[in-house]
Amino acid sequence: QVQLVESGGGLVEAGGSLRLSCAASERSFGNYAMGWFRQAPGREREFVAVCSGSGTSTYYADSVKGRFTISRDNAKSTVYLQMNSLKPEDTAVYYCAADRFYAPFIPSEMDYWGKGTLVTVSS
Repeated sequence: QVQLVESGGGLVEAGGSLRLSCAASERSFGNYAMGWFRQAPGREREFVAVCSGSGTSTYYADSVKGRFTISRDNAKSTVYLQMNSLKPEDTAVYYCAADRFYAPFIPSEMDYWGKGTLVTVSS
């Protein structure tokens, strides 16, 4: 059982930045694709970004492309999401997820989930 623990959420003004972290308990962390989803109140959970096990491949939702950057440090079993130029519509609970496969990286396919961290962007 892999445990994922997110941190780094908070309140930020529009245009600001935050960096989310997700620490995994798994020693073979590099065997998993890691990514982020988010869920705003009253909306379905949506894909944000994914990073392959080696970190060499990444993919982003169109809504965050150019503003968010996903990265990972396999030595620390941690994946990051750097969020810049934040908008009020980025407000959501952000969830870290792990899966054996890079694609498809969709909620129904994930092996493990974190409990989420709240990001609130004020206008």
